[in-house]
Amino acid sequence: MRRISVLGATGSIGQNTIDLISRAPQDWQVVALTGGRNVDRLAQDAINLRAEVAVIEDAAQYETLKEALSGTGIAAACGARAIVEAAERPADLIMSAIVGAAGLAPGWAAIAQGTTLALANKESLVTAGPILMEHCRKSGCTLLPVDSEHSGIFQALVGENIADVERVIVTASGGAFRDWPIEKLAEATLAQASSHPNWDMGQRITIDSASMFNKALELIETREFFDVSPDKIETIIHPESLIHAMVGFADGALMAHIGPPDMRHAIGYALHWPERTKLPVERLDLSRIASMTFRPPDPDRYPALALARRTMEERGLMGAVFNAAKERALDGFIAGEIGFMQMATVVERVMDKMSSGDGLQNATLTLDTVLETDQLARIRGTEIIAGMR
Repeated sequence: MRRISVLGATGSIGQNTIDLISRAPQDWQVVALTGGRNVDRLAQDAINLRAEVAVIEDAAQYETLKEALSGTGIAAACGARAIVEAAERPADLIMSAIVGAAGLAPGWAAIAQGTTLALANKESLVTAGPILMEHCRKSGCTLLPVDSEHSGIFQALVGENIADVERVIVTASGGAFRDWPIEKLAEATLAQASSHPNWDMGQRITIDSASMFNKALELIETREFFDVSPDKIETIIHPESLIHAMVGFADGALMAHIGPPDMRHAIGYALHWPERTKLPVERLDLSRIASMTFRPPDPDRYPALALARRTMEERGLMGAVFNAAKERALDGFIAGEIGFMQMATVVERVMDKMSSGDGLQNATLTLDTVLETDQLARIRGTEIIAGMR
């Protein structure tokens, strides 16, 4: 029996993880479950899985959680520090499924254990990739990717020499607006941006998919996780979402990871790595699918991709700037402060402002400077949004 913690248990990745471990309770001892605000879901999952501790990020929900767990023997806690402490509890595998920069500190704490970290929190690598990978090397932590694209790359590289890789192709569905006339995008509503044609994901990730900011993060993540130079990283629109990634080698061979658009595939691979096990996902009938289509991304439709390229070129703390500005711009769109296409404008202006005026070039990349830069970029984003109204 393996000990497991799920950070971000109430989100989409967390719930899919819980679905898989619930199917084999004899294989898992649940150490900690953490959640943001969905206290009812967190409490019920903690009880069902007989977790040792459940942590809610929202302190206002603590009493509700404590009452729900009364008499179960499951400890209750709340707040960001308690989530980090949950990540510090000894476990054989820790699933990091917290969305956004909030996942960096708990993931860092998990790595310090020298255990196995299944990383679905792409923002950790975007904001602190070089120091996070070095932290893994020093602690002996095994880092496994959980994004479907990076899991696909990881699997395609099994038994291969990274030096033989010529190109890495990260596929993208194109999101909710991939076929919209480009002149209509400025009018896109929150409801329209919150509906994905293929994947079942949370609202924020779905909107990021529509804007391709999600893919922009994944390009940066690819660079950091696999240590591939940016000129070897490509993206392509693949509306069917069946090929998740492709790796091209020096001999011209192209290895593709093909599977249904179901996150339990990548999650299950991480849970059981280096072995494979039977998973409750669809088995593709290629004769019924008949064809798959591809097209290059339109840079005018998806300005986030160019911003990702710039982030990879500047590196250092620019990853923290890019991600924080993106999160603040997304908050602004959800709140109705800015339009859909203005999100990229906010991010670009924050990057311009901080690149020229906030001393990023001379700052050392550390966990503290990443967190400080994250907060400053959010302030700059708020200022820019206020000026756009």
